[in-house]
Amino acid sequence: MPDELSSHTISVVKATVPALEAHGLAITRRMYERMFRNEAIRDLFNQSHHGDAGSQPRALATAILAYARNIEGLAALAPAVERIAQKHVGLNILPEHYPYVAEALLGAIQDVLGDAATEEILAAWGEAYWYLANVLIAREKTIYSGLASAPGGWTGWRDFRVEGKQRESDIITSFLLRPTDGAPVLRHRPGQYLTFWLDIPGHHPLKRNYSISSAPNGETYRISVKREPRGIVSGWLHDKAEPGTVLKVAPPAGEFFLRQAQVRPVVLVSGGVGLTPLLSMLETIAARPDAAAHFIHGTRDGSTHAMRDHVRGLAEGSGGRIVAKTFYEAPRAQDRQGQDYDEAGLISIDWLSRHTPMAEADYFLCGPKPFLRSFVSGLARAGVAADRIHYEFFGPADELLAA
Repeated sequence: MPDELSSHTISVVKATVPALEAHGLAITRRMYERMFRNEAIRDLFNQSHHGDAGSQPRALATAILAYARNIEGLAALAPAVERIAQKHVGLNILPEHYPYVAEALLGAIQDVLGDAATEEILAAWGEAYWYLANVLIAREKTIYSGLASAPGGWTGWRDFRVEGKQRESDIITSFLLRPTDGAPVLRHRPGQYLTFWLDIPGHHPLKRNYSISSAPNGETYRISVKREPRGIVSGWLHDKAEPGTVLKVAPPAGEFFLRQAQVRPVVLVSGGVGLTPLLSMLETIAARPDAAAHFIHGTRDGSTHAMRDHVRGLAEGSGGRIVAKTFYEAPRAQDRQGQDYDEAGLISIDWLSRHTPMAEADYFLCGPKPFLRSFVSGLARAGVAADRIHYEFFGPADELLAA
């Protein structure tokens, strides 16, 4: 493949932007339909993102449109490329899988656009696809190599046993995981996630990502899982995954993490179960005598407040280096302000501006999409530079990627 795209391909791809704006979602939905005819390829993906809401097809449509719009300045897509590569490594995507995607994508373009999908357009998009695919393949090769060579590292799927199970709130339960081979585990970067392959009776193989909620220790990982109302995997974990259960786990992945050489002040802001990767960061900061943080968490009420005593203990034992504040959106009668929680209502940009070092801090955000839309854009409007706003979210990056 060429080192760079030809000028002709660039001009043809740019000319398809209006068609992608009008038909991008139909193309990606059709692409997944074609690709998932192959069960081996279907089972590589997290199928929870391909249901009625169609979050993954929407995310891919947004990404393809962004690629076409930025085809002359692909450096702008570097963060998205890194996120995709990390997700692919978590799912154990390999170079031999890429031709299936190419065939499905080009076939979908032809199916949806019909006669408008000329040979020239299909050839240009074929070249554009393989250019980006080769960038991803090269980056993923580097990540796989690093995982395989690191102390405690591995590639593919490794068996872990549930060593402990702890109910953290009415809806969140933690699972302590230790490898069945008894060997060390890779010290993850605080904020990263694990990918799980689960064989649940009555279902195709299922893949899920769960953030690591503990600081790196080289021996175990902890995940803290919210029971979703119709969550096949979360329900199974809560109800069936007792100590002794063996789970298949891919190595830690993700580009959202606390840097080892973090210099600026840190503000960790979470909503609901979004506290999980930030707990890994908080435990790490607590163990560093020269590090400090604000930990700001929002949840519905005391019944959904996970790890309250653990966070409070980290703050109280930090000698003032950690400040922890909790917001209850709708406190119950038995929830006591000043003891169970600090503020009633929702976390706001105004509150953060008055109580955290907004002019100099790095903000790490995790929570549901409405939470993130509010804070990513709100912090930017408040003058926080883009390189000081870091976020992780659950599911594909659709609206956020577009922003």
